[in-house]
Amino acid sequence: MLPLQIHLTLPPWIGDVADTNKRYLTDEERVGLAIELSQHNIAHGTGGPFGAAVFDEHGRLIAAAANRVVPQTCSVAHAEMLAYMAAQQRLSRYRLNELGDRHILATSSQPCCQCYGATVWAGIDELLIGARAEDVEELTEFDEGPLPADWIGELERRGIAVRRDILRDRARTVLAAYGASGSTY
Repeated sequence: MLPLQIHLTLPPWIGDVADTNKRYLTDEERVGLAIELSQHNIAHGTGGPFGAAVFDEHGRLIAAAANRVVPQTCSVAHAEMLAYMAAQQRLSRYRLNELGDRHILATSSQPCCQCYGATVWAGIDELLIGARAEDVEELTEFDEGPLPADWIGELERRGIAVRRDILRDRARTVLAAYGASGSTY
């Protein structure tokens, strides 16, 4: 019999790092949380060096996630994908901004080709990025996959504002630590 349910989990420490009572008002606070999630993920050995969080337009944290590909044996369990899924579940809508409210994804590193595709459909209005894809590929063994040559322009044409290099050095430090460790989770 084929499975009728798919079950993915986030690390148990997420609630200790992601403060749902705090308002994350600046790009630096939002990406800072994503980087902190990536840092905790490798420190606890619960996944790869990537974190992501979804916020509403008022800085309220809707969902937070970290990479869980290896522990969950699931190639789509990237931080961005899990953050989208958790936010969609919490808000009970597959397009986060379908009611006209604005949503922001903050990520420790530029979305790979898979997460880029999900970003188009998830219903976010802003994408905030720490490290660039070239940082990920330089400092780790990850392949970020192909993106359109004008990937930022493609998102902006769809109404998604993109800002990158937010706390880039801090995000690169986490990637470098992971790459130097030789870990594969």
